[in-house]
Amino acid sequence: MTAPATFVTQKHWPPSVDDFFPPSLGGQFWISKITVLLWIGIAAVIVFFLVAYRRPAIVPTRSQWIAESLYGLIRDGVAREVIGAEGLRFAPYLTSLFCFVAVTNLFGVIPLAQISPNSHMAFPAFLALISYVLYHYVGIRRFGLRRYLRQAVILPGTPKAMYPLLVPLEILQKFINQPFTLAIRLFSNMFAGHLILLVFTLGGFMLVGAQTVALRPVSLVSWAMALVLTVFEAGVALLQAYVFVLLTASYVQAALSDEH
Repeated sequence: MTAPATFVTQKHWPPSVDDFFPPSLGGQFWISKITVLLWIGIAAVIVFFLVAYRRPAIVPTRSQWIAESLYGLIRDGVAREVIGAEGLRFAPYLTSLFCFVAVTNLFGVIPLAQISPNSHMAFPAFLALISYVLYHYVGIRRFGLRRYLRQAVILPGTPKAMYPLLVPLEILQKFINQPFTLAIRLFSNMFAGHLILLVFTLGGFMLVGAQTVALRPVSLVSWAMALVLTVFEAGVALLQAYVFVLLTASYVQAALSDEH
């Protein structure tokens, strides 16, 4: 076997969950590559919008145009479209959420980064928790706790005889399933995408060092698939950021609705 293939065989093949936990940096167990990527993602979003709106002009600069386009996309296509007129006050949060999730998702296809923090369940779960608190808070603030809970678990027009069956299902859906599925959808897509890229990339090295000479040219096919799937994964990263924000907006709309 060649040196690259031996290296892959001993340390990285087959790809496993261990590949999602890079070693700690600087001797500190809590500072890892994932931590650094999160800091970079947060800083990138903040700095981008600060620079874009540093000197706003009627004829926008390129960065101002991009920032305004992103905000307009979420404001008009998500906040106003899903929540309604009230959605405008949630547009800044939804835009920030979209940009942060999109940037951290795209780390999975950026050289040297090559892993998304959202491929760790803890980070999508925390983002889902923030949205969970938000939409329940606005609902309770509008209707009061008692009325909000009643509207959340009892569908309009439901016969009382059906309450023992439907109320537990609605509690499960509104208070457990919604945040769980919001987190697991983002996590599973980022986890699966990273694993697939690992399989085709490292698989190419394995094929290059294969003892059967006829298998070695197949490594080019494996690497070509890795390139194609990288482009595909970039699209999935942006799509999942949009879906996460869209579902958050739909939950806010349901919480503010007179009839859930």
